[in-house]
Amino acid sequence: MQRLLSGVGVLGVGLATVGAAINSTLYNVDGGERAVLFDRFRGVLPTVSGEGTHFLIPWVQLPIIYSVRSTPRSIPVTTGSKDLQNVNITLRILFRPHEQKLPWLYANIGQDYDEKILPSITTEVLKAVVAQFDASELITQREVVSEKVQELLMERGNSFGLILDDISITHLTFGREFTEAVEMKQVAQQEAERARFLVEKAEQVKQANIIRSEGDSIAAKMLAEAFVKAGDGLIELRRLEAAEEIATALSQSRNVAYLPGSGQNLLLSIPPN
Repeated sequence: MQRLLSGVGVLGVGLATVGAAINSTLYNVDGGERAVLFDRFRGVLPTVSGEGTHFLIPWVQLPIIYSVRSTPRSIPVTTGSKDLQNVNITLRILFRPHEQKLPWLYANIGQDYDEKILPSITTEVLKAVVAQFDASELITQREVVSEKVQELLMERGNSFGLILDDISITHLTFGREFTEAVEMKQVAQQEAERARFLVEKAEQVKQANIIRSEGDSIAAKMLAEAFVKAGDGLIELRRLEAAEEIATALSQSRNVAYLPGSGQNLLLSIPPN
């Protein structure tokens, strides 16, 4: 019985050893990943392993796993414009490695290729593009700037085995001096607009006064001509109209009483209490 149990134990140990040996010859590549094999005798192998389970030589070959999904990264850069203004730009990049160039990437740059490549080429391209535009043009021609940056950056990324799926400018500001100068310019423009409005208003008032004076002059001339033609009759008419207005105003006053007389109206003024 003891011999049987001993034999079973030895068999179990043997199976475990065989299972461990088999597992050491396999490696898995998950979805969205690719693998590069490093051989201790031959170096980095040129083949790239896709998704699934693959074989390797234990203790001789080592799998290096890379993600080939698009990965976002924001890179801030400070550079100068054509008119020597400081410009702060943040570029957002969606990148992934070219699958066929993964062996070259691992052999020459390493697994942290994005840390070594992207900041360098982004700074280089942004400095070259921004230096072609004035500070005001960077704002008014932002689409043109973005297209130039995208074209040059994709070309530079491709030379390092990177595929840039999307490039966009997410942040664009200028130095404190330029910002203050722009604000002062806006204030000056607003003051100029206000001054222009006041000048136009004064001109309109002047024109209105001229027209009013001309109207009064014409009215006075017509009134004088009417006096000459009508004689004392027009003067008497104006006197009666004035007397009627005075009588109406007095009759509506609380301190004046109306007394009937012999054919004439009498207005009695009563002093206030």
